Amino acid sequence: MKTQKRSQTTRAFSKGYQAGIDGRSRSLCPHENELTRQTWLSGWREGRTDHWDGFNRAAKAQKLSNM
Repeated sequence: MKTQKRSQTTRAFSKGYQAGIDGRSRSLCPHENELTRQTWLSGWREGRTDHWDGFNRAAKAQKLSNM
């Protein structure tokens, strides 16, 4: 059996951040589990903040690689 490189919560945060910085709605959260949903929403909020602060795609890639 293959092991995953990153935990589910880390991936959820990353995907939420990407959705937020791309300007997508938070209602698009794909998670039903409370923990991963909250983690996705946390990433989404941070992504929206960065979007509003003017971060671009290059900054997004760098920030995600540092997480």
